[in-house]
Amino acid sequence: MTWLADDLQMTWRDFWNHDHSIYVNARHKALHYASIARDLVPLVPSAQSDVLDYGCGEALAAPQLAAQCGKLYLYDGAATVEAGLRQRYANSAGKIIVLSESALEALADESFDMIICNSVLQYLRTDECNAFVQFAWRKLRPGGRLVVADLIPPYVDAASDTMALLEFSLRGGFFFAALRGLVATYFSRYRKLRADVGLTTFAIPDAQRLLATNGFETKRLDRNIGHNQARMTFIGKRV
Repeated sequence: MTWLADDLQMTWRDFWNHDHSIYVNARHKALHYASIARDLVPLVPSAQSDVLDYGCGEALAAPQLAAQCGKLYLYDGAATVEAGLRQRYANSAGKIIVLSESALEALADESFDMIICNSVLQYLRTDECNAFVQFAWRKLRPGGRLVVADLIPPYVDAASDTMALLEFSLRGGFFFAALRGLVATYFSRYRKLRADVGLTTFAIPDAQRLLATNGFETKRLDRNIGHNQARMTFIGKRV
């Protein structure tokens, strides 16, 4: 019964550090990352900007984002994801830099012009969310941007996410794969974690307060980054 003991002790970081079925096939994964990069490109302050993608995942479309900034730094807390990033971007000629946790911490304060935190905060506790925003304030230059995306409002549940995925799959041409993937997810560790550990949600005032009380001027974007428009994106300007 080792698998059961593993599940009982599993955290969200453990989940992302192992194989999972969140993406129903390679097309879904590629389109997911491409849509995120497309939405982020207009938010880059300038072609000379130093940008950090915090909790970047596999970052398959990082070259598209890196082409619009000075340097793109990638960080993910899952060791297996970090290893994959290092292999994927080993020949990026210093344009894309993969950071370990210790290397990220060692960077000087005010190192970045923009920090991206997409689809991360829902997997953190409230105190961890505060700690991250304080960290981002330190690492951003004055006037720098913190993009906090894919925040889940309290009224958005798994059914809303399912509908968003099906709409995305219809547009992207992987509808039947998405149906099969939803069945797999129903019996997966993701569903168990979502039920047992839960996700951190944010009402609009909660998100505004999180940024404003930690030194950011804050506004909500009209559109969320990525395909799920039931979720929210906020931009904070470091003051």
